[in-house]
Amino acid sequence: MTVAGAGTAAQEVTAGRYPVELERDVRIPNGAEIHLRPIRPDDAPKLVAFHSSLSAQSVYLRFFTFHPVLTAREVERFTQVDYADRLAFVVMDGARMVAVGRFDRVARSRRAEVAFVVDDDYQHQGIGTLLADELASAARARGIDEFVADTLPENTSMLEMFRRTGFPVRSSYEDGLVRVRFAIEPVPAYVEALERREARRRPPRRASGSASPPSAGSNARDGRGGAGR
Repeated sequence: MTVAGAGTAAQEVTAGRYPVELERDVRIPNGAEIHLRPIRPDDAPKLVAFHSSLSAQSVYLRFFTFHPVLTAREVERFTQVDYADRLAFVVMDGARMVAVGRFDRVARSRRAEVAFVVDDDYQHQGIGTLLADELASAARARGIDEFVADTLPENTSMLEMFRRTGFPVRSSYEDGLVRVRFAIEPVPAYVEALERREARRRPPRRASGSASPPSAGSNARDGRGGAGR
């Protein structure tokens, strides 16, 4: 992943073009490999299955309410993005969707709202931080310089995840929610933290014909709980 420096001009982005250059393979702490890519309209069935697999607690932490089934309108909105002002990444373990992170630009601004949710069996594997890093990099290239997110006070794991990024995070309590704000300029603390994370994420090179890595879910069941990790 390339980190754009402070003051770097936004890259030319064609709205509606699928940005294949944002796809990547990543190794997570348990040694498994996952694939991160932008969401596509044909991900709709996978997104429905992913949401249905989440625990009630993870859904509540993401949507702030009991919401076991996505509506058709939600599925359409979540999977059909313009890759410019609205971008979402999915994390795939084989054919299985295991996490989603997205940003939506606030109209006529350089600020965007972000949200994450990670499958219960894949939490505590650095996937939420991976999504935050990739979203920040893509957002900078699209002229966005600040992220905001609302979360429940009890979602301490998500709040801690934001703080671990290395960005200068500020938070306030408004109407029963914690609002988090942070500039996504790659300050030194963020760059140092990102370099450490990237060193752990690089998949090892495998010789031709070698065995495939284990499925992430086979070893990741120690991290159940809230979304956004």
